[in-house]
Amino acid sequence: MSASKLPPRLAAMGDEINVAQEAWLWLKINLAYLTGALAVLVIGVILARMLSRMADRALTRSGRIEPTVAKFLSNLIRYALWVVVAVTVLTQFGVQTTSIIAALGGLALAVGLALQGTLSNVAAGVMILIQRPFRVGEYITAGTVGGTVQSIGLFTTELLQLDGLYVMVPNNELWNKAVVNASRMPTRRFELVVPIAYEDDLAAAKAAMLELAVADPRVLAEPAPVAFVAGLGDNAVRVGVRLWCNAGDYLALSWALNEGVKLRFDALGMHIATGVPAPAR
Repeated sequence: MSASKLPPRLAAMGDEINVAQEAWLWLKINLAYLTGALAVLVIGVILARMLSRMADRALTRSGRIEPTVAKFLSNLIRYALWVVVAVTVLTQFGVQTTSIIAALGGLALAVGLALQGTLSNVAAGVMILIQRPFRVGEYITAGTVGGTVQSIGLFTTELLQLDGLYVMVPNNELWNKAVVNASRMPTRRFELVVPIAYEDDLAAAKAAMLELAVADPRVLAEPAPVAFVAGLGDNAVRVGVRLWCNAGDYLALSWALNEGVKLRFDALGMHIATGVPAPAR
């Protein structure tokens, strides 16, 4: 009796037997490839985890790279190794991976174009965390933005302004501008220039300003404070004092010296010249 004349149930059983035989035959033929692919997959995943952990520890211990960047780079290494493992496993089955790689490249390009702004912030964040133009706790200004750095992420940097306002700045904005770090160096130079009338005693004004600077314990002895004439205007002589102090004392010292100069000049009978006409020559 031919297979076409068998009852439907027996014909279905015969088809199942044929499929099982074909599957068993395929398994016997490709067993070596399956074993190799499974071995590559297991070993590749283990190596990816090991290498990413080793990279994370090495980058963290170096002290030159922020933990955020170290974690990001170690994860990047892990994902890259996973892609290599996947391509290798597909190669074990005879799959032509050239088209797959081309498709992944096209997909990466499309995603990169769609997320251009976001990726630029990530790239800027990585460069900021590697170069470290500023750290958490330092006061910086960049363009029209200024404040104490609260946190540095891969996308944004958080600042706290002197008036207590919170500012979140995209990293790309900070990386593409000149950043002035007011806290990085241990000392800072302070300069106070005050205009006085031409008829006032110039020597007494310089001596008073220098005496105030020397008497303040926050003023550093080296470099020594110096008083000078900053310029001669139409209506005033600009007298100044230049000194150095610790960066943390800068703001309070500037307030104290401004107030001290005003009180000392009042005591000496000098006039801070605002619109004082120049003497006749």
